[in-house]
Amino acid sequence: FFILGDEVSMEHTAAWLRLSASPGIGARRVHQLLEHFAGPAEILRAKPGMLRAAGLESDAVAALQAPDEDAVSRALGWLQAEPQNHLLTVRDAAYPSRLKQLHDAPPLLFVRGSPELLEDPLIAIVGSRNPSPTGRDNAYDFSSHLGRCGLGIVSGLALGIDGQAHLAALQSGAPTIAVCATGLDQVYPPQHAKLAEDITRAGALVSEFYPGTPPRRENFPRRNRIISGLSIGLLVVEAGLRSGSLISARLAGEQGREVFAIPGSIHNPMSRGCHRLIKQGAKLVESGQDILTELAGLIELGEPVLQDPDTEPGDAGENLDTDYRSFLEACGYDPFTVDELVQRTKLTSAEVSSMLLILELQGYLESGPGGRYTRVPKRS
Repeated sequence: FFILGDEVSMEHTAAWLRLSASPGIGARRVHQLLEHFAGPAEILRAKPGMLRAAGLESDAVAALQAPDEDAVSRALGWLQAEPQNHLLTVRDAAYPSRLKQLHDAPPLLFVRGSPELLEDPLIAIVGSRNPSPTGRDNAYDFSSHLGRCGLGIVSGLALGIDGQAHLAALQSGAPTIAVCATGLDQVYPPQHAKLAEDITRAGALVSEFYPGTPPRRENFPRRNRIISGLSIGLLVVEAGLRSGSLISARLAGEQGREVFAIPGSIHNPMSRGCHRLIKQGAKLVESGQDILTELAGLIELGEPVLQDPDTEPGDAGENLDTDYRSFLEACGYDPFTVDELVQRTKLTSAEVSSMLLILELQGYLESGPGGRYTRVPKRS
């Protein structure tokens, strides 16, 4: 890949950038051209008749004559700015082999961090940007356990499930890869700026989008094929029926990857996407070990350093007095409101609110959007 100060490498890199920065020349057309020409420089020098003979339409032939030079300049400047900034081309030996199998594999990958980690055994963990407390904890626990067993964690740097998966990987000492829908000269969402820097030091940020590319709605579904393409399997923790995570799961299935889903409450809208996936053939998992068992024939992994975390939504409240233990049992495991609990317990709203506050302070419950509470794992 790109080597700072190497004139030959600079010219070679610029040719790749100009080819991919030609408007209307997408990944499939680049792959089509590479079947007929030795490399990007030869494609850019080719006469129109030769390009048409290679299957290119007239508009695409014209596009090759007018690459986005501003984008090329920004990319070259970004590559020279820091030694941790890299560019992998689909012809490079360092380009991740699993991703190269895709018919629409990105011709170029911008990488900030350690490109060699892209070849490690990786599993994708994705889900809602607005998860329930249980979903957030499950993402953290599964990522931590799988990371300690030798898997790198891939996700999309989004709020919610993605952020928890990355954070758990970092804290468990596992490499983590964030696939971004923007250029790598910026971080989206901006709340994850520190997380992105931590990932750069212990893993890698990856994007097919040129530096300077802002967050655009259409680029988020597009990057999902890279999340699944880098991985040997994909776990959906929580997802609504219209979630982008279902796009990732569909792409993973089409790519021949293993798809896993965690079931949840039938009353939780963030569980419905997972339930649909399970109906369609995704493997239902209740622990990290379930995933490791399914992957055992594909990769060789070690045993976890620590015991697999208990993924039950909460404990039985053995340390509580009788009244609070009964109250906790009445809370159940589905999200609930104060009014619903008043009906179940026949206590007053003031009494329920007081007990909820105490149990939340003690770590048995957590409040969420819409005034709903959820029982959460009681950690020591």
